[in-house]
Amino acid sequence: MRRSPFLIAVLVAGLSLVVAGAAPAQAATVKIQAEAYAAQSGAQVESTADSGGGQNVAYLSSGDWMRYDAVDLGAAGALEVKARVASATATGSGAVELRVGSPTGTLLTSFAIASTGGWQAWSTLTKSVGTHPTGVQTVYAVMRNSTGGDFVNINWFSFGDGQPETGAGWVTMDQAAWSRQLAQFQAIPLRQVPPNAVRVSEFNATCTYSHSRPDDPIVFPNMPGASHMHSFFGNQGTNAATTTDTLLRNTNTTCGPAQDLSAYWIPTLYQGDRAIEPSGVVVYYGSRLADPAPTVPFPHGFRMIVGDAKRQAPTPGNGAPGEFYCAGPGGQIGRSADGNWPICAPTAILMFHLLFQDCWDGVHLDSPDHKSHVGWMDGTGRCGGVTPVAIPSVSFLIAYPTSGSSAGFRLASGMASSMHGDSFMAWDDLALGQRVKNCVVQKAKCNTAGQY
Repeated sequence: MRRSPFLIAVLVAGLSLVVAGAAPAQAATVKIQAEAYAAQSGAQVESTADSGGGQNVAYLSSGDWMRYDAVDLGAAGALEVKARVASATATGSGAVELRVGSPTGTLLTSFAIASTGGWQAWSTLTKSVGTHPTGVQTVYAVMRNSTGGDFVNINWFSFGDGQPETGAGWVTMDQAAWSRQLAQFQAIPLRQVPPNAVRVSEFNATCTYSHSRPDDPIVFPNMPGASHMHSFFGNQGTNAATTTDTLLRNTNTTCGPAQDLSAYWIPTLYQGDRAIEPSGVVVYYGSRLADPAPTVPFPHGFRMIVGDAKRQAPTPGNGAPGEFYCAGPGGQIGRSADGNWPICAPTAILMFHLLFQDCWDGVHLDSPDHKSHVGWMDGTGRCGGVTPVAIPSVSFLIAYPTSGSSAGFRLASGMASSMHGDSFMAWDDLALGQRVKNCVVQKAKCNTAGQY
């Protein structure tokens, strides 16, 4: 049996409830945790580190199956089906079949499985199904593979009509304002890329720590003190009452360039009872897409969160993405007594790299969980499905002025696994548009000033 190099994660979601005797009404998207099966054969569950926290089903090989009851496939018409998978198979000859009624029942769709680059390198696969059984069904996920051995991990499945969700918690964008911003962006002339430029889609905002508050204007708007302690960087006026307008009016920022008035924040790190604030944060904007050309800027007031403050799980410390690590001469020289934190050499410092979603539904500035309006590129390196719009891939590179000790650290949100980040966008339209077009779209590395 294959050993998973580190713990993987699942995007938590639930089944829609169906009232007996009533015609089922399908939500725009119904997401089902892979581990939420009613029965299974050959499946094993493990804790994960993909976005959202929770568990996933792993060690799946040919013939294994999981059964999911009361899955609402909606009315007749197009059905968009997604699977969040990871695989490190050397040869891609496997498939995950979704069948209705039994492991050999009607084939709903099939996902071909190829290597995603690792057992924890998650990719979302999407299929459009034209004709399908309707209403509430029992769905089986059946593994097929001709080469033998474990070949896939599964995070979640989703079934929907491909349309963005609406209702409480969804913040719909002003389409007229967005059209004006897009028109301005499209009118920006391309700047010539010099022949010696590094051909990587990238620009950045270089930031320093601003202030700390037990506030979160995305999760707990207008509720001061309702959150655990956060360390803010960027717009210095950020608090529980922050809105797009207050960000644009307050021009004091700890980030360069000055045209970036966005607010960024992370849970405060503590060593004992002493807060360890970042010595610096670089907010990178880039693209991981196969073709960055479709990338568009963020609209004013765009919000998103990555990570899960509620995820409290041991951190294995094997250098996996989403872990604290040491940078500098000497690197990591040990682990804390509880095993969850690195101890850095005296010449090294503690670091964290936090990567946000890179696809958007193109309609909403925010969603009830602050994640459902955005998503990750699929296995082909493109945006599609319910999040078809390519946006800059944002990441925080966070440096802490400490080497740590055997006593370890804690986050205001709890264990190291609860690390998360928030972005509330408020750029000058022209400054952001020029950087997206000249640096990201043209695949050229730019500095903080947006220059090659």
